[in-house]
Amino acid sequence: MLAIQRQPGTNTIEVVNSIKALLPTFRKQMPASVDLNILYDRSDSIRDSVNDVKFTLLLTIGLVIMVIFLFLRNISATIIPSLALPMSIVGTFAVMYLLGYSLDNLSLMALTLSVGFVVDDAIVMLENIVRHMEGGEGVLQAALTGSREISFTILSMTLSLAAVFLPVLFMGGILGRLLHEFAVTIGAAILVSGVVSLTLTPMLCSRFLRPPREQHHGRLYRLSEQGFDAMLGLYVRTLKPVLQHRLATMMVLLALVAGTGYLFTVIPGGFLPSEDTGSVFMFTEAQQGISFESMKAHQKELAKIVMDSPYVDNLFSSVGASGPNATLNTGRIFMRLKPRRTRPHVDEVIQRLRPKLAVVPGLRAFMQNLPPIRIGGQLTKSLYQFTLQSPDTGELYKYAPQLETRLKGLKELQDVTSDLQIANPQVNVEIDRDKAATLGVTAQQVEDALYTAYGMRQISTIYAPNNEYRVIMELLPEYQLDPTALSLLYIRSSKGNLVPLNTVATLTRNLGPMTINHLGQLPAVTISFNLAPGVALGQAVDSVDKIARQMLPSTITTSFQGTAQAFQSSFRGLGVLLIMAILVIYIVLGILYESFIHPITILSGLPAAGFGALLTLWIFRQPFWPLEWRVTDLNLYGFVGLIMLVGIVKKNAIMMIDFALETQRKEGKSPGDAIYEGAIIRFRPIMMTTMAALMGTLPIALGFGAGAEARRPLGLAVVGGLIVSQLLTLYITPVFYTYMEGLQHWLGRFRRKKKTTVEELPVGEPELVDSQD
Repeated sequence: MLAIQRQPGTNTIEVVNSIKALLPTFRKQMPASVDLNILYDRSDSIRDSVNDVKFTLLLTIGLVIMVIFLFLRNISATIIPSLALPMSIVGTFAVMYLLGYSLDNLSLMALTLSVGFVVDDAIVMLENIVRHMEGGEGVLQAALTGSREISFTILSMTLSLAAVFLPVLFMGGILGRLLHEFAVTIGAAILVSGVVSLTLTPMLCSRFLRPPREQHHGRLYRLSEQGFDAMLGLYVRTLKPVLQHRLATMMVLLALVAGTGYLFTVIPGGFLPSEDTGSVFMFTEAQQGISFESMKAHQKELAKIVMDSPYVDNLFSSVGASGPNATLNTGRIFMRLKPRRTRPHVDEVIQRLRPKLAVVPGLRAFMQNLPPIRIGGQLTKSLYQFTLQSPDTGELYKYAPQLETRLKGLKELQDVTSDLQIANPQVNVEIDRDKAATLGVTAQQVEDALYTAYGMRQISTIYAPNNEYRVIMELLPEYQLDPTALSLLYIRSSKGNLVPLNTVATLTRNLGPMTINHLGQLPAVTISFNLAPGVALGQAVDSVDKIARQMLPSTITTSFQGTAQAFQSSFRGLGVLLIMAILVIYIVLGILYESFIHPITILSGLPAAGFGALLTLWIFRQPFWPLEWRVTDLNLYGFVGLIMLVGIVKKNAIMMIDFALETQRKEGKSPGDAIYEGAIIRFRPIMMTTMAALMGTLPIALGFGAGAEARRPLGLAVVGGLIVSQLLTLYITPVFYTYMEGLQHWLGRFRRKKKTTVEELPVGEPELVDSQD
């Protein structure tokens, strides 16, 4: 079996293609009795996953263009913002090429997600220009006026959305390595789309748009226009009472904040979702002290059951102390499953195989769906590791089996086992040195006789024209398997006599360790486990850690290894990342608006978005969903969806607040009237941009094919957050704006009053100053 690892900077697909091109040459040079076949090719799942993402990307582009057409009902007007898609993608490819990135799952997923909102800026620009044309301005004048009026809004939307991913660029560890390319790709697409919207889109509008009076519309246009007018009318009728009952609206906002916090505690955390790569890795373990022949027979019986499964295409089986196995009583079976369309999900295949493999007596099977990214740790019989360490081996070996027994009783875990093997039958040979010296036998002669009988002593080499053969001296197999045969072993003394081994040595039987494992410099025992169906890694980690603290003494230190350890460190990092993303957006908006009040207003829609995203993930976590559709945890991809929502949902507020501020400055309207007018006028671009983002993410949420189960939590989080935030922020943001404007007016009046009071104080009367303070 040939295992190949690519060098950093090389393309996996290219390496595999090069190797496959060499296989015919290898086959020609091999003897006819030797066959060379491909057992497992990881690039197959990579190709399938990339192809599925490419299809999702094309589908997303089609859906977004369809949304634009349904709102504008004009081919030329639809083409203008649609051109922002290829321009942004081509510009992003240029950035990726300069940075040495490749087209992989993360970069393609970033491009797919960006499709939904790279057209937002172009849509907002187009809609504002069309609004000026509907007001009677000429095409060129409307393009100039509309672009000048909306340019700051687009700049705010673009910079604040790109700023969401700035904290990712400074993250270290495995989390930073995973998300760095994703963040750069999507950030580049956003910035390029902003430049395109501020330059190309106004130019195209001035050349290809026609005044409304020159356009002739059919029945379909009039019907769709009536539908949009009905939605706008409903919004107008419902927005007025909401602005009149502002306190009730703020109570809804507080309820959303509380609900978001509650859902954060209800949904357990995870790391990387389980993906179907079409393979299953199995460890087998027999009783300690089993012979090689018996272990081989048990393994063959188990392999036959595996091959009888309708879901398994082929397998590779081996036993003995080699590779990841340090002991003779362990084996490995690598299964390659049949194509995905002909079988259920790999996790369901494992669950169906589990009872069938339990019928082989004396042999335990531990199956695991290997993760697409293996993070540290050792290759153990189960996927997740929990390690115990102590300098006192007696205490360590006493408590480790007790903890293993307790963990086996947890309903969250399955396949609980450990690498502690200290009950191996052995024969101790204790040499009587005085008697041996009397008979002319040394300890070295005893060791040589034992090694010659049971070791791999090479005494000669036979050279053939095309090969060489080692000549090994050892006992016949029937004597090797019988411990009583040791008494038949003779040692030639220095006097030339043959001395029986039992004359100069005492043979005793007892139990001893097969291996002594260490982590660092301390003896260690690693307990490994798999997750029960529907259980999140966060639940399992909390349960294991709680039991370990309850029953282990302070002299034994514990730690998770591999993926479980990466989860512990990364989950805290994800929370910090979310907070930093919000803080960075607040700073960017504060710089753009030169205010510390309005950024809070713009971010007021975040609780609704977070509540919608977490509620969607919680709904899809329920057991009535099929296994491949079920979301078990808030994993890395789900958190990326939450971070993206931070940047997406604030666009609605920016469009409303920009218009309201401009109206207040130019026309002197009150905050309530200004935000009401802004919400009504910006209703159409808000609906268009939200629907475009929704259609851009929906294919990921409903994705099928290779790797779709990994991307689905991200899509579900974004779709759920967009739907709920769209329904609520259209009402919450105007109300919150009026409160923040009132707060800003009160603070300004308070500062002016305080300044005036200080300036009017008489000089030389400090007691009056103190009293005023």
